[in-house]
Amino acid sequence: MQPYPLHPNRTLHLLDGIWDFAFLGDVEPDSIDVEDLNLDDSMPVPGVFDSTPNLAGKRGLSVWRTRIEATPGSEGWLDVQGMGLWGRFYVDGEALGTCELPYCPWSLRIPASEKSERELLVIVDNRFGDRALLFDPYFDFYAYGGFYRSVIWHELPPRPIDRARIDTLDLRDGRVAVELMFHESWDGTISLDLLWDEVTWEKDIQVEVSQGRARFEALVPFGRPWSPDQPYLHTLRIDTPDDSIVERFGLRTVEAKGGEIFVNGAAIKLLGFNRHEAHPQFGPALPLAQHHQDLQIIANSGSNFIRGSHYQQDQRFLDLCDEQGMLVWEEGLGWQAGEAHFANPRFAELQAEQCRLMIRRSINHPSVIMWGFLNEGESQRPQSVATYEAIAKACREEDLTRPLTYACNHPTDCQNLHLADIISINQYPGWYAHDTHLDRPLEEIDSHITFLLKHFQESPHSDKPFIISEMGAGAIYGWRDPHKAHWSEEYQSDYLEILCRRCATDEAIAGLAIWQYCDGRTYSHSRALGRPRTFNNKGVVDEYRRPKAAYHTVSEIFKSGH
Repeated sequence: MQPYPLHPNRTLHLLDGIWDFAFLGDVEPDSIDVEDLNLDDSMPVPGVFDSTPNLAGKRGLSVWRTRIEATPGSEGWLDVQGMGLWGRFYVDGEALGTCELPYCPWSLRIPASEKSERELLVIVDNRFGDRALLFDPYFDFYAYGGFYRSVIWHELPPRPIDRARIDTLDLRDGRVAVELMFHESWDGTISLDLLWDEVTWEKDIQVEVSQGRARFEALVPFGRPWSPDQPYLHTLRIDTPDDSIVERFGLRTVEAKGGEIFVNGAAIKLLGFNRHEAHPQFGPALPLAQHHQDLQIIANSGSNFIRGSHYQQDQRFLDLCDEQGMLVWEEGLGWQAGEAHFANPRFAELQAEQCRLMIRRSINHPSVIMWGFLNEGESQRPQSVATYEAIAKACREEDLTRPLTYACNHPTDCQNLHLADIISINQYPGWYAHDTHLDRPLEEIDSHITFLLKHFQESPHSDKPFIISEMGAGAIYGWRDPHKAHWSEEYQSDYLEILCRRCATDEAIAGLAIWQYCDGRTYSHSRALGRPRTFNNKGVVDEYRRPKAAYHTVSEIFKSGH
């Protein structure tokens, strides 16, 4: 399953499979002679070397190589759908580009050659430091090295199409705005053929192109709105004289106003989970079957909402969410950025760049109803404002049709809430207890939620929807304890029962994303003393998706609504 958009008239080379590989360890990229490498091992793509038995937990430089039978004289475009932590790309021995954006969709233009066999070689580094400005060693999820998702080589025609963005203008008559974007900037007139839902053709539509973009309005034949209950999807194929593209979209609107979130004009309460793309064997390189199973388990709990934490999501998963009517918060990579990050202009540039690329890639997914960035940054610091403003500006320049938010864990002194359309708060009362002398720390949950609601109802942001974007408790799968102590399934179940009943029934709360769906591997250094098994164990299912008692507790409340 390749995600949308599709390019039916192009020659595409899906590079998934076994590549030549070598792990070089603690060496610098500039010291490598790419013409003199012995790649005597192999590694799958998608795949991460540090989840394999032979290299588990290793950090250092690795080299990956594959070959492509391409049409001589054809220019190429390499679509890297997600990798980490850093990669330098060579084609036929020539360095063409560097990816510094873990998880983020990233692309590279490849010059034409008269060769029929092309060589793609990538140096990958999973070490922390200056080459990994967006990922720090204290992040509470594991940093893997390799290709998290597919790599595709496109042979480009003249005037190749990049994307076609489709925005809903009117749900009643199915009116949309279409923006056709080309890879190059050019001006002129072009003739388009449009095919709606593989049934209805509109031929020879003349549109003006300005700086590589053509904008026009259209009526979707037999247009039907997309909603969580009826996730009806449309397709639009656009043919130019040189190229074609197929985009899938939904007729759907989103608003955040008056303390509520509206989908197609109807208020909706969001109830669901944070979800990491993680598995003990595959790391973040999940097979499609795992994405499908995760979505089924989450939907079976009565959830209608997933926060894709804390990075850009696999497009195949978003396609599945479109089809199943699941609502999604997608966000850029970020976790507890602090003063050093805010003082680094390059950090702000990379953050803005990755959010732009995220939005451009996910723009047509009706399931995605909000954008986010910088999870739990030190937003209480005045130094944070310029960075937050730069990222918010980049997001809004790309898309004004969805609300913008960020998960804040400094609710009473945050400096940046003026930038958010939705107030999203991460707090852990009763787990990281505010009063460590309490005999019953679970009593903190309700009182702290009441405190947060009162604070925001008396603030300048009282008209914005309020979401609990993280709250939860850890449990070790299978550990049952008559004392109901921390890390027992009983404690987690009792915790989430209080949390979910409050959020499901309190009209002042617009949504809840429980932390979290499944247990996931985290750092393995000394900080892991607070993470048994070196996993974040707050999942309602474990890393193999075995349900804990809390999963059934949450399901009962979400399905009943109280």
